This record gives sequence, structure tokens and C-alpha cells, in this order.
Amino acid sequence: MEFTAKQIADMIGGRIEGNENVTINTFAKIEDGKPGAISFLSNPKYTHYIYDTQSSVVLINKEVELEKPVKATLIRVDNAYESIARLLQFYEQMKPRKTGIDPLASISETAKIGENVYIGAFVCIGEGVVIGDGVQIYPHAVIGDGVAIGQKTTIFPNVTVYQGCKIGNNVTIHAGSVIGADGFGFAPNQEGYDKIPQIGIVVIEDNVEVGANTCIDRSTMGQTVIHKGVKLDNLIQVAHNCEIGENTVMSAQVGLAGSTKIGSWCMVGGQAGFSGHIQVADKTFVGAQCGVIKNTKGDGETLIGSPAMDPKMFFKAKAIYAKLPDMYRQIAQLQREIDELKKQN
Repeated sequence: MEFTAKQIADMIGGRIEGNENVTINTFAKIEDGKPGAISFLSNPKYTHYIYDTQSSVVLINKEVELEKPVKATLIRVDNAYESIARLLQFYEQMKPRKTGIDPLASISETAKIGENVYIGAFVCIGEGVVIGDGVQIYPHAVIGDGVAIGQKTTIFPNVTVYQGCKIGNNVTIHAGSVIGADGFGFAPNQEGYDKIPQIGIVVIEDNVEVGANTCIDRSTMGQTVIHKGVKLDNLIQVAHNCEIGENTVMSAQVGLAGSTKIGSWCMVGGQAGFSGHIQVADKTFVGAQCGVIKNTKGDGETLIGSPAMDPKMFFKAKAIYAKLPDMYRQIAQLQREIDELKKQN
């Protein structure tokens, strides 16, 4: 399907510079541009590509000043990154959605299946499951007994949703993720460890995205809750009884210990770790590989390092850390001089 630059500009409220009738039929990175493609420029590091890109149309922020003419038609917008995201969403929505139930799927007679669903080959759906309208479940997924899935949710191949868990509307769960496995609960005894049964569930609210191979454990009692709008990257571990607030985003390999409470609109960098039974306030920014071991102070706080600390303190400590070998030698030399003075007395 083709669109003109004018149609694109009207769609996103942009201003055209160049040929408004040029057509595009695909997307491309600005450095890999080709005729018929639309690209975007939001990072100044990539500005030099705009002068030679072969893309027919480029989205660019209104305030950007270029040093020389470009061949591509420009569409100036307030935020190029946001605009390309909107176009990609529109493109994704235009793709035809699969429907129908594969004859190789195994579905309990007690399951309730909505309209316009897709259930792929070798999907297993247990007793008492409720599947909403427009849900797509790809091959080899397992939906345990008593699970409820809302409308227009997509579950990709090899996802496992354990018994009793609740998944909302417009949720996306990527391949290999496990929702509702037992929390890590064991009580030590003289001979080893007694397993503590995990009898709670996982609740995932609307408009959540869960990355590939992410694990969200069921609660010991009650619920592990992922609130609406949360976006989780691949390979994240969410332990039992955790709660992640609305619209929080987490990069890959983040780990949450049991009963951690994360606020709304937080941003968490890759490989950050959280101790159990702590609370992280709304709008906290947690840097990559950060180790958060206690409650955070309040809204808008930024933390980096392990253990987590204010960035100014972290960089001061880092500067001193680099000098420790020299400081050690100086202290050792001072100690030798003190010992010599003691001998003289």
C-alpha cells in the first residue's frame, strides 16, 4: 500500500518541504534508505546521513537546521521519534489479523472462546479458560486451567500461562515467557528446605507488553500485579508478590526480588536489581546495573551504581576509587615513616 508525503503529513500534523506527491511504501533507517521508503531523524548523531539518504521522505524535528540541501522530501514535526512510532502503529494495525482455530489445537470443552480469535497448532487450553474476542494465541502456547484473557490480547509461541492467572485487554506476551510459575519460596529445616506452596496468581492489566523469555512468578498468597501500560523487555524476572505501577518501563535482565513494589512511570535500565520488600516511588529513574537495596526517597529521583546512590555522589566516589592504588601506596609510605620515627624515640 502506498501513501503520498501529503497524506503522511496530514496524518501526523507535519509540514512538508519538497515534493508533496512523492510516494512511500515501506520504512527504512536513515542510513539504509532506499527509494519509496520513509525514514526519520531524531538523534543528532545521525544528521550527516540525511544529506545522502536514498529514502524518499524523512521525518525531522521542526527546529533542526540543515547545513545544505537534501534530496528527500522532509516532513517537519514536533517530535520525529513520536511521529514514526505513530506511523509504525498504524502500519501494524493495517496488517490482517489471523483468525480461526487450528485442528491440531487442544481445547477443553469447558473453555469459553470469544469471536474472531486465532488459536494456532498445538496450543493447549485448559479447563474453565475464558478467551476474549480478537485474541491471538500462536502455536505451542499453553493456557492453564481457569486462566482469563481479555480482548485483543496476543500471546506468541511457546508462552506458558499457569492456572488461575488473569490477563487484560490489548496485552502482548512475547515468545517463551512464563506467567505464573511458582515464586521462589522455601523454608530451611535441619535436612534441607521445605517448599512453601505458592497459591496466589499473576494479574496483568490492560495494554501491557511482556518481552520474550520474561518470567513473572505467581504470589505466595494474593496477587503479583503488573498494572496497566507497563512495558517489560526480554529476560526480566519478576518475583512473587511484586507490584509494578502503571506505565513503568524496564529494560532487559532486570530482576525484582519478592514483594518489591515499583511505582508508576518509573524507568529502569538493563540489569538493574531490586532487593525484596522495598518500595520504589513514582517517576524514579534507575540506571543500568543499578542495585536498589532500600526504599527510594520520592518522585523524580535518579539512581545509579550498586548500591544505588545519587549520581553526583556516585561520580565523586568513582573518582576517588580510581585513585585508591596511589592513596594506598602513600598511606603505606606514611606508615613506614611513622614506624621509623617510633624506633628513633
